Amino acid sequence: MVQICRDLLTTLRPRVPLVAFLLPLVVSLGDGRLHLIRNTSTDDTVETYNKYYNYGNLTERLQLLAQKYPHIANLSSIGRSVEGRELWVMRITVDPNNDTPGKPKFKYVGNMHGDETVSRQVLVYLVEYIMSKYGKEPRITELVNNTDIYIMPSMNPDGFEKSKEGDCPGYAGGRSNGNGKDLNRNFPDQYDGTPTEPEKIPEVMAVIRWIQEKKFVLSGNLHGGTVVASYPFDDSASHQRSGHYSQSEDDSLFRYLALVYSQKHPVMKTGEPNCLEEPSETFKDGITNGAEWYDVPGGMQDYNYLYGNCLEITMELSCCKYPPASELQKEWDLNRESLLAYMEKVHIGVRGFVKDAVSGAAIGNASIMVAGIRHNLTSAKYGDYYRLLLPGTYNFTAVAPGFLPTTFNSVQVTEGKATELNFTLAPVVNVAGDTIALTTTKVPSTIHSDATNSSNSSQTEVVPPEGDEKNPPVLPTVHEPIQPQEFRHHSYADMKLFLWRYYSEFPSITHLHSIGHSVLGRELYVMVISDNPSVHEHGEPEFKYVANMHGNEVVGRELLLNLIEYLCRNYGTDPEVTWLVNSTRIHIMPSMNPDGYESASEDDKEDKGRNNSNNIDLNRNFPDQFFPSTEPRQPETIAVMNWLKRIPFVLSANLHGGSLVVNYPFDDGKDGLSHYSKSPDDAVFQQLARAYSQENPLMHKGHPCEDMYPGEYFQDGITNGAQWYTVTGGMQDWNYVNTNCFEVTIEQSCVKFPSAKELPNYWEQNRRALLQFIHQVHTGVKGTVSNIDDGTGIPNATIRVDGIDHAVTTALTGDYWRLLIPGTYSITASANGYKPMTIYATVSNDRAEVLDFRLKLLYTDSTSQSSGPRPTQNPSEKELQSLIKELSLDQGLNELVSSTAMDNSFRYRRSKDLFAFLRGLLLNFPQITFLHSLGQSVEYRTIWALEISNKPTESEPSEPKIRFVAGIHGNAPVGTELLLEFATCLCINYGKNPAITKLINETRIFIVPSINPDGREQAVEKQCTSTQGMTNFNAKDLDKNFFGNASQRKMEPEPETRAMMNFILNKGFTLSVALDGGSLLLLTPYDKPVQTVANEDTLKHLASVYANNHPKMHLGDTGCSNNGQIGNVVDGVMRAAERQSHMGSMKDFSMDFGHCPEITVYTGCCLFPPVDQLPTLWAENKKALLSMLVEVHKGVRGVVRDKSGKPIVGAMIVLNKEVKVFTSEDGYFRALLVPGSHSIEAIAEGYQHHHQEFVVPSCEAASFISIEFDMDNRIFGLPREFVVASAAASMTALVVTACIIWCVCAAKSNRQKDGFHRLRQHRDDYEDEIRLNSMGSKKSLLAHEFQDESESDEETLYANKI
Repeated sequence: MVQICRDLLTTLRPRVPLVAFLLPLVVSLGDGRLHLIRNTSTDDTVETYNKYYNYGNLTERLQLLAQKYPHIANLSSIGRSVEGRELWVMRITVDPNNDTPGKPKFKYVGNMHGDETVSRQVLVYLVEYIMSKYGKEPRITELVNNTDIYIMPSMNPDGFEKSKEGDCPGYAGGRSNGNGKDLNRNFPDQYDGTPTEPEKIPEVMAVIRWIQEKKFVLSGNLHGGTVVASYPFDDSASHQRSGHYSQSEDDSLFRYLALVYSQKHPVMKTGEPNCLEEPSETFKDGITNGAEWYDVPGGMQDYNYLYGNCLEITMELSCCKYPPASELQKEWDLNRESLLAYMEKVHIGVRGFVKDAVSGAAIGNASIMVAGIRHNLTSAKYGDYYRLLLPGTYNFTAVAPGFLPTTFNSVQVTEGKATELNFTLAPVVNVAGDTIALTTTKVPSTIHSDATNSSNSSQTEVVPPEGDEKNPPVLPTVHEPIQPQEFRHHSYADMKLFLWRYYSEFPSITHLHSIGHSVLGRELYVMVISDNPSVHEHGEPEFKYVANMHGNEVVGRELLLNLIEYLCRNYGTDPEVTWLVNSTRIHIMPSMNPDGYESASEDDKEDKGRNNSNNIDLNRNFPDQFFPSTEPRQPETIAVMNWLKRIPFVLSANLHGGSLVVNYPFDDGKDGLSHYSKSPDDAVFQQLARAYSQENPLMHKGHPCEDMYPGEYFQDGITNGAQWYTVTGGMQDWNYVNTNCFEVTIEQSCVKFPSAKELPNYWEQNRRALLQFIHQVHTGVKGTVSNIDDGTGIPNATIRVDGIDHAVTTALTGDYWRLLIPGTYSITASANGYKPMTIYATVSNDRAEVLDFRLKLLYTDSTSQSSGPRPTQNPSEKELQSLIKELSLDQGLNELVSSTAMDNSFRYRRSKDLFAFLRGLLLNFPQITFLHSLGQSVEYRTIWALEISNKPTESEPSEPKIRFVAGIHGNAPVGTELLLEFATCLCINYGKNPAITKLINETRIFIVPSINPDGREQAVEKQCTSTQGMTNFNAKDLDKNFFGNASQRKMEPEPETRAMMNFILNKGFTLSVALDGGSLLLLTPYDKPVQTVANEDTLKHLASVYANNHPKMHLGDTGCSNNGQIGNVVDGVMRAAERQSHMGSMKDFSMDFGHCPEITVYTGCCLFPPVDQLPTLWAENKKALLSMLVEVHKGVRGVVRDKSGKPIVGAMIVLNKEVKVFTSEDGYFRALLVPGSHSIEAIAEGYQHHHQEFVVPSCEAASFISIEFDMDNRIFGLPREFVVASAAASMTALVVTACIIWCVCAAKSNRQKDGFHRLRQHRDDYEDEIRLNSMGSKKSLLAHEFQDESESDEETLYANKI
């Protein structure tokens, strides 16, 4: 650098003025080297090849490239890693936002093993190289124009973050994903089956879905550790460790493809990597068969070939897995040509389209067979296919269900560009029981064509069969669908294997998961079937079938397994099935009572297995609208209730046995007697019931089981439940009353557990009915309720139909479905804070009418009504708003919970251990933690508060403050341990999980794990009801010791109470959550008996958010057998005083004096459960605790300033005329409010009052209100001008009055003085007369009649004495 400066000065010496200008400028920059580097980088996208990109860098880099080249680039994520990182994929092609038929799809995947990093960088370089050379180099331009390229630089971003540069052997431990799983050992294997824990390998599952969706043609999987190209198969049936050549059907083709890569690589082609770890290892020509090298079960390249339509090889790029960054330029130079040459091979072999010979429609999933090669590929959704082959002569056949196969013989495949070969398949036609087809004249095609030119495609002349008068030509009809082949009774283990098999075989349309466990721990499996099965798609209705609720009623269980097979096998070929799967999200639960099934037996007459393992009838175990439940809620019941709360189901059927009838709500009535109990939607339910019964050839006759019940008759095969017989606590009524879901109960067989040989008959009887009932979900009306201003969907909006007393609500994105019979209706949509909207709609019987509502806010957005300017919204604030909206949705919060999972090691901690734990967090995370000592207990144990924030020692008045407290009762320490685990979760995920990082950066979190450490020392583990340790050392219940007014106190507060009171008063909290034990519910203020509670709706809302994110609490079943508490509480939330009123509670003090709402969470029935129950309790409460970090950012927030911009501290903010908060530093205020319309009034001494209306939206961050005060010009409540004028007039009147009085007095005074002087003048004349009077009379006369105001002091004194 010094030499550069010298040369520069030498050059510029003749130009003294310029040097004089430049010299101080250069010196002032301090580091000249940094200055020069920055100035030479004119383009952020220019690659330097000298550094590794971490996840943040990689994301930024790819985003920059996508933004710079939008005409050929599209960046997207196919999923997330264990720790929540996006799996980025860069798509490079012309028109990258659309699919164009005729372009083969190619992919590269790198960094599958997180510590093998060269591939990650090389693929980023490849992306930049292709984009920058497009339009400039013909080779690159042709490749991009004719190929659909997908590049995933990192499949394992979590592993990369754990790896260390320079670690060649990979000792740092970044090879596996965040759950310790090797991603290249966890794909479905042809010999070992599917992985057993798919939830632990989200990266693999995401790639599987991606492969199935895209139908790639060619792929490369880039690794590190040596230098070689490896090709399938990677393992063998024997799993011999090495030396076993496992040959695929396309072995010669794979060898060719591997050689294409290796021979362009200067080191690889030598076959001698010379790696330090294996210096003697060699590979002939730089390639190897995978299994011959070493056996790899569950590898990705084999999965691509066997299940993904795609040929893939694995390239090992470098001996050192994570070489120094200085090696990256060399590695890029070594691999660049190989990468490009390999990509170009996607255009060899044969390509073309498969179409319907009659309609010309594309035929997807048609099999393309090559004689002599027992490996078929299938056509994509546009009918296009690509079959890579070496030069030669081949015979090709295309086969598709419902069509006659077509064969082309002796097709020449030449070197270079693919030969184009198009197929047109003749549909099968049924005529009078015979199967015929439209005949075609085939014209073989061996055209060598360019990859972008399909004008010379082969044609087929369609020759329809000739007809006559008796037998006119018949057009093709719908082909016969594939019927299930397996009819047997499936045990639990057998059913499990069946479900996993279909999930593995059809991953693009299935999603298998468990919604919970039975009493004995068996999984309650649900198979979801849809074109996007793992998520709710906006506008797509959710449908469900549930069977085997009674364990011995098994026909429904087997029929649902048959239905799964039928839907999967016929998807893509049968129009009805394809339409249903594409337009509906179908959930199938074959067995709700697997325990009962296992104890039932064929032809058993004793009803053994009907109930669950606790001998509880599950169809009597749901909360009933008329009669309270007395039996404890069962785990199967709870699992189903939670399932229904999470998903916006529209329609459902519960499959039973014992009769042949469709039973619809209600199942019971207010009086408990058996008679017709009509629901508000009785007509709809009758229509739904008939839709099923009329498709069942026996059921609709109405005489179900004549041999068993000869007198029983159901008209049309349907019945009202209560009219048949009453059922209290049934599932179908609970569905209708508590969710948006309409459910009926279908009795499908007279015999509950028939022999297996009867199962094909039951399938034939019910097949059409099962499909027809699914069709019913697409009737009535559907649509979206959105905000008219910005178009965003409004969740939880209410849809009401005039004349029907049953409302449904919108889902999270504002979509809704309302089942109705044909007719014209007045339908109203309403939502908190919006003006209701009513529309008339006419409903037909064959489809759902689309009815969208665009609602207008009751008041203009608060930001536009603000009296002062709102601060400019910065990117960080926008990011927070987006995050809050995302986490307000159940899916977003679930993803956050799963992405922050970590190994837990729970134990109970006493005071000393608790401090050590907190101190450990402080020492390990000093940048985000601070430990506050609030005070000491009676026995001098410190009460600690852990603060978690990005700036824990600085004041952040604009950020909300949330308080989590526990241990106010020492005998209930569960809350203490949950909060310690919560603190750990937050700290560990800071900087790793973007959502947690953002929440901590924008929130001040205070955690007080133990308010009563003395009581905790006395408590005893496994004592569920003991009061030992409940009070402090002075035997005081601390939750009855919080008194804000001295007049309420009988004595001084306890030291623990005083510490918490000071803490509550001094910190200005927005929300407080207190954890306790001994029950399972949530309490809101107040504990003291009060008639009304200010802001009660908001308190209930906050408590409901916590309860709804808890798997059990929201169900309202607070029954605790250990303490005698049995009963149901609506939504699991109640006012504290209704449970047990008392004075002096912490939540009451927080409300009245801290102006902060506090809710109390009772985490479980047992006060001090065994330590092994803590992981379960943590799992139950983690999501709910995280939801509170989201809720604290909602409601309303703002700032109060005067006209000059000066913040007004201490201004009173009155919300809805009842809730008061005060502005803090810099004039900020914040308050939590239930979504809806609200009013705000701001009051400050010396300023005018400010009032306005505003709306708090659902699922969004707090509304911002900027208030700008004017000086208060009023005096005594009147305008200043009026008061001043009045005062002036009054003063004038006073002056005039005073003058008049003075004049009058002055005149009187003059008369008095004149008379006195006359008396003196004639004194001598009267002297004799005066002497005759007494002295008193004389003096009296002088004193009273003639006394003047000007008389001397002496005279006055004298007169007074007389």
